[in-house]
Amino acid sequence: MDIESLNFLKKLLAQCGPSGFENAARRVWVQRTQKYADEVRTDVHGNAIAVLNPGADVRIMLAGHLDEIGFIVTHISDNGYLHVAAVGGIDRVTLPGSQVKVLAEKGTIDGVIGKKAIHLASPEERRKAVEIKDVWIDIGARNRKDAEKHVKVGDYASYTPNFMMLKNDLFSSKSCDNKTGAFVASEVMKRLRRRKLSVSVYAVATAQEEIGIRGARTSAYGIDPQVGIALDVGFASDTPGIDKRIVGDVALGKGPILCSGPNINPVLGKRLVEVARKKKVPHQFTTDPGVTGTDAAALQVTREGVATALVSIPNRYMHTQVETCSLKDLDNTARLVAETILTITPRTNFIPR
Repeated sequence: MDIESLNFLKKLLAQCGPSGFENAARRVWVQRTQKYADEVRTDVHGNAIAVLNPGADVRIMLAGHLDEIGFIVTHISDNGYLHVAAVGGIDRVTLPGSQVKVLAEKGTIDGVIGKKAIHLASPEERRKAVEIKDVWIDIGARNRKDAEKHVKVGDYASYTPNFMMLKNDLFSSKSCDNKTGAFVASEVMKRLRRRKLSVSVYAVATAQEEIGIRGARTSAYGIDPQVGIALDVGFASDTPGIDKRIVGDVALGKGPILCSGPNINPVLGKRLVEVARKKKVPHQFTTDPGVTGTDAAALQVTREGVATALVSIPNRYMHTQVETCSLKDLDNTARLVAETILTITPRTNFIPR
């Protein structure tokens, strides 16, 4: 990964953007991606859409959702503590002791998610995961009046940015799910910018995936693509306690995950595998017997139907503050998707036979 791409990844991961409040991350994505696109626009839903070679008969849509899990302030107590509701699938076990950013109107406010000291907790309390209704954020306010000088009910909150490089090209950060997918969508545009295309490529940083795959649904309706590739994270199984019989044999550093199942167009799925083998791109496999919990679910059933695939980046510790991925996997995911797009022409038939 070159330095420009790495700096973009770090900057993107440094933004806070729970579903419905992706503004800061979207600005970073647009600022970078517009250098490699012919057109860039943002729609009313909050999706950012970059286009290469507009006007071609075949439209290929890449969807990497930009939002992350987070919180929204529901109440400010008399003592100045902020009570919250979850935005997306929060892992309650990981909450106590977390550092957060409250995304207030006048700027971000630092806070921590408090917890009764273990010395004071009963044996039952020590074993039990905290309920979201019992979570509070401490911003250091003296009381409600003091807190309300800085935040209000309805403000969002996010885990504090915490990018860290580990050994062997691995990195850890909050919101790898799925700023890494949005990163790859932009990176594909960078790789295709100087290549001859016979199709239009729409890279979309989609909004509100974590609360129901909403941005992909609206953006795909407007774009009306014939081909769609969802870019998301997938479960790595190379850590203790993971049942590979359920999630497959997937490890960091061994390439993108290609999925098989009803949500995947068999012609497009096969082409991804063929390109990976021809171009010697390392890759791994997993299956989903139903509808994936990704933007692929919305892409496939847009309008009259879209030839859809899911290409995933292996991710450890999903929906925690220390999600961990591989820089090599990001590179190889972008390479595979770009090379596959270059094989598609207006004559390519994706009807299963």
